[in-house]
Amino acid sequence: MPETSPSPRAEPELEGDYRPADPATPGAHLDPANIRVEAADVAYLMRLTDALNTTLDLETLLRRTSELVAAVIPYRIFAILLVNDRTHEMRVRFQIGHITQIERLHIPMGKGVVGQVALTRQPVLLNDVSASEMYVEVNPEVRSELAVPLIAKNRLIGVMDIESEQADYFRPEHLRLLTLTASRIAQAIENARLYARVSRQAQTLTVLNEIAAELTSILDLDPLLERIGQLLRRLIDYQMFSIMLLDEKGETLITRYVWRFGSAQTPLRSLPITSGLVGAAVREWRLVNVPDVRNDARYVAMNPETRSELVVPLFHKGRIIGVLDLEHTRADFFNKEHERVLTTLAAQVAIAIENAQLYQAVRTQEAQLERDISMAREVQLRLLPSVAPTWTNADMAVRFLPARTIGGDLYDFVEYGPGRMAIVLGDVSGKAAPAALFAALVSGIMRSAAQQRLEPARMLATLNDTIQERKLESQYVTMLFALWNDDSRTLQVANSGAVQPILCRHGQSSTVRAEGFPLGLFPNASYDELNVATEPGDAIVFFSDGILDAENEQREMYGPERLAELLCSRGEQSAQEIADAILNDVSRFQGEQERFDDETVIVLRVR
Repeated sequence: MPETSPSPRAEPELEGDYRPADPATPGAHLDPANIRVEAADVAYLMRLTDALNTTLDLETLLRRTSELVAAVIPYRIFAILLVNDRTHEMRVRFQIGHITQIERLHIPMGKGVVGQVALTRQPVLLNDVSASEMYVEVNPEVRSELAVPLIAKNRLIGVMDIESEQADYFRPEHLRLLTLTASRIAQAIENARLYARVSRQAQTLTVLNEIAAELTSILDLDPLLERIGQLLRRLIDYQMFSIMLLDEKGETLITRYVWRFGSAQTPLRSLPITSGLVGAAVREWRLVNVPDVRNDARYVAMNPETRSELVVPLFHKGRIIGVLDLEHTRADFFNKEHERVLTTLAAQVAIAIENAQLYQAVRTQEAQLERDISMAREVQLRLLPSVAPTWTNADMAVRFLPARTIGGDLYDFVEYGPGRMAIVLGDVSGKAAPAALFAALVSGIMRSAAQQRLEPARMLATLNDTIQERKLESQYVTMLFALWNDDSRTLQVANSGAVQPILCRHGQSSTVRAEGFPLGLFPNASYDELNVATEPGDAIVFFSDGILDAENEQREMYGPERLAELLCSRGEQSAQEIADAILNDVSRFQGEQERFDDETVIVLRVR
């Protein structure tokens, strides 16, 4: 009984018998049968070409090919095998009617009918397979076989194979027709594979771009390494993966991340660069792809399941910082496409890892700096008096708020003998640690000079000369130096560019107008000195420019008017209450605005 195709025919069968005409026979080309065959051939090839040109999807293409062949050669067993360019073996890419699962078969060149066709690039027609030595039995029911090579641009693509359970089933015209079909199918398959390859490359580039964008946003090293492993699986279906980074000496690879068979593992191993495939990648500055690690003497057996391994070095600014190590239980798993993808990705991974390491180093340094600044703040606060001294005729208070952890304002109360005390308020240029260190230097110089009991104007001149001897670039100090005489209730005031004090008497404010150049700007500077006779009930406030320059959300400055009004509104309050009220009012005025300068207030209230 003739065999029929299990699938519906895509096209009606061609009419007429396929009896090839003999060109050597006179008048053969005029034989109506030959004309009929040639016309059928042309019609069939046109339909075939139209069908193949309408798709670039390989699966669809192979299915349509099977339908078109079935329309002219009824079959029950059909297969298309494609050549693996790396192994030079053939595997079934599409099949109909085989009684066993043959997709996993690897057929070497020269083995069996299809292997012989692939090796010789010549079609084979066997009407009795049992009589042929080349036949390898896969289906015991098969009796005849027809196989043709698929060749595109002189390159073997694969083999198209048809089998029958009936002896003498295939005729020479079937061979001729299938051979005509093969050349067109081969080119269509090559186009589809090329399109698939280009599509994969475009998709890979898109994924690589997404990965690169995501990796640059992760700055913590451990989460970054874990994410690299996760994202890499979108590109390569590895089974084991690790990231190893070089130590500071560049002599040992330390495992920082491990993934095995679906879960992350605890990193345990480290290897010197003189050992293993990972060490070879570092020493040789190149990618290492081993198809079967059992045959490579460099391999260090860490995972007994491993058969193939791919190691890619991570380069950053002309040096290797580590490696990506991929492993698989199947031999010869990693191919050239994997190498290209990993080489491209490795550059982005190296940058991301280096950025994360730098960020980690910066965070460590910042933590150390915070500890150092905290200690410096403790030292600074110990240098500054926590409370103002108490006198018979004067009630004093001080409040200090640094703009940052440590500040550049300095203040002090220095005994000048019986009944006399120096009130010192200074402001060093700059902020934070440099200003605080310079303030400590100036404070030390001032206390050393105070032992001479110099009058205010002379004290500032001496400080200016000393700072000139230790001059630092762009560093200067504004300072107000006032000498309180408790017996006479008088102030001697000299000023080197500091904010002028405000005095409130009987509800009216005035400014103590002492002026002068900042310390450290000009050599041989001289300073004026004012004498202020106070009365009981007077309140004098000494303050840094951080008070007046404080801004609110509307960019308005606190200013001397608000300060004078607040000072005079406090009536009979103590010096401490006045100092607290000033800082509280400044804070209320600033609202959510960040404090950008140190705020220091010294209040003297005459008893």
